[in-house]
Amino acid sequence: TLRLYSTTDSKITSLKEVPYDSSLNKTEESNSKHSNGSPSEADVVVIGGGSVGCSTAYHLAKMGVKNVVLLEQHKLTAGTTWHTAGLLWHLTSHDLEMELIKHTRELMTDVLPKETGLETGWIDTGGLFTAYRKERLDAYKEMATLAKVYGMDAQMLSPYEINDIHPLVDVSNLIGAVYSPMDGTMDPAGTCLTYTRAAAKYGAKILENCDVTGIETKVDDYGIKRIVSVSTNHGVIKTRNIVNCTGVWAPYIGKMVGVPVPQLTYKHAYVVTEPIPGVSKVPNCRDHDSSIYLKRQGDTLQIGGYESNPIHCEHVDKDFAFGLYDLDWDVFSRHIEHACMSVPQVEQTGIRSTVCGPESFTSDQKPLVGESPDVRGFFYGSGFNSAGMMYGGGAGREIANWIIHGRPSIDMFSWDISYNNEKHEDYTYNELLQQDYTFDFPGSVHQQIAKESLTCRTSGAMFNTSYMGKLFLTGEDAGVAARYLFTRDVSAPGKPRPCTYTLMLNDKGGIESDLVVAKVPGATGATEYYMTVGGATTEYCKGHLSDKLNGLGLKCSVDDRTNDMGILSLQGPRSREILEEVVQGGNIRKLKFSRWTSAKVAGCGGSAADDRVLSGKYEIERMETRYPAQAFATSPFLPTFSRMMGEVLRPRSTTAV
Repeated sequence: TLRLYSTTDSKITSLKEVPYDSSLNKTEESNSKHSNGSPSEADVVVIGGGSVGCSTAYHLAKMGVKNVVLLEQHKLTAGTTWHTAGLLWHLTSHDLEMELIKHTRELMTDVLPKETGLETGWIDTGGLFTAYRKERLDAYKEMATLAKVYGMDAQMLSPYEINDIHPLVDVSNLIGAVYSPMDGTMDPAGTCLTYTRAAAKYGAKILENCDVTGIETKVDDYGIKRIVSVSTNHGVIKTRNIVNCTGVWAPYIGKMVGVPVPQLTYKHAYVVTEPIPGVSKVPNCRDHDSSIYLKRQGDTLQIGGYESNPIHCEHVDKDFAFGLYDLDWDVFSRHIEHACMSVPQVEQTGIRSTVCGPESFTSDQKPLVGESPDVRGFFYGSGFNSAGMMYGGGAGREIANWIIHGRPSIDMFSWDISYNNEKHEDYTYNELLQQDYTFDFPGSVHQQIAKESLTCRTSGAMFNTSYMGKLFLTGEDAGVAARYLFTRDVSAPGKPRPCTYTLMLNDKGGIESDLVVAKVPGATGATEYYMTVGGATTEYCKGHLSDKLNGLGLKCSVDDRTNDMGILSLQGPRSREILEEVVQGGNIRKLKFSRWTSAKVAGCGGSAADDRVLSGKYEIERMETRYPAQAFATSPFLPTFSRMMGEVLRPRSTTAV
């Protein structure tokens, strides 16, 4: 069935061409007036003239920022926006994404046309998600329910109803579908043109052919690294805020300020078919089980998809602005095969042109947005997993809120770079999860979870929670800062070594983080405050603490010792009994709930109360020094053995809590 699309077939097209060449040319002519001189300073500099960058500049200017400058090295839409498929699907599994997409559609269909008098290139098509499995259909039902919360129409269809919406789809193997009539497509050129035309109306400056050559930073009196200026081929622009919206080139900009941009670049492709009768009236179609989409493009179809083994681009040249790659049919042919199964007429249709360009992806499919915890004033806006146009309207609005008000207007935590900063560093975890990448856990996993749960409930279990963040509030004014930062008093004298569960709030009384704080003696004898925070929120908490301490002008700082310390958590009804076998000193039997003590474990420790190390044969990551020791304890896991021998992996600090 794939004979028309084999690599040796003479009918395979060699034409590489996006479907919007004419509109792109018109946009280039319309934007020629933007290439004016560079200003000497700006309130915010947005780097990158794609959909996200243009949206961010527009929202900043509309919200009242007087001096916004957008820099584009080549022409607007250059990079990844110009060759995108431009799809907009309302239905997702996350309320954040659905809200951002809804705002994008409102901009395309109503707000921008009214503000500019121009068309964005929006086309109403509707969107159909087809399901071959019950689990997939159940997921679509959840999406349809969530859509109702946001006032979106979503209709569940039986196999018999699908052809009323899309007559070309083969329903013989389908068990159902969900239809979203508000879905559609966006034209890259029209979108960026209207964004920048409206931004200019509100006072923003749009500079094309302006290459960023460097970014200057400085460390202030409180040890915080901040943005100072941007250097370009047209001069230096003084600014305190930069937004990195450069797509696959975002790592180049990140290196200029010394921060990581944890995304990868893959070759992403689609093909455009020859005309197919009747296709001009069908909705766009998405088959998540086969990981393909079929987009209506006039009287043709665009067919694209996502590979489980995409082609990685080790390097993308900075001048690869409007370039395309040759399509690898050996990789792409599986998408054609599934498209033929979904719409049989594709099998008898030729391919008119191919599009294969670079796209940025993240390991968890969440974009990278928000302010860098390492360089204040440096904001991320990249890694959109080939959905930058769909999310661009909403994402640009929230980045603008972040810059103006210090935080987004909605909960953006799952996208926040403060949360994403470390979790993307190791991409090998995808390989480990491939077997479990399903709607449900395999049976063997259920059995293991049951065994571990029962063991913890009936005897005792050890959890390695070293992933948690370990922050220390130190300095002359640490006590004053502690009374200001936390909702409970963690600095009051006379308490018997408490571990205080408390909150950190923002200026509006909203919760920034929950954490545990212990008042402990430091190495010099001065009082320090040991904070354990969620591993995913460590960078986020550091940023919040640094900002507040800087604003207060107190003589104290936040010391991150996450990589120097370990935490082992022993839980269960026999946990105190087990501890008594291995802990010397510290009076474990009298240790009350939510209190800490300094003690030796298997003969090690006892110098300071800033670590948690227990005995047993355990591998603890990031511990640099090994101390041989023997721990003798009754094992709740191996009842046939009365004793167990192990070694303590001891970090720089050796005290048990």
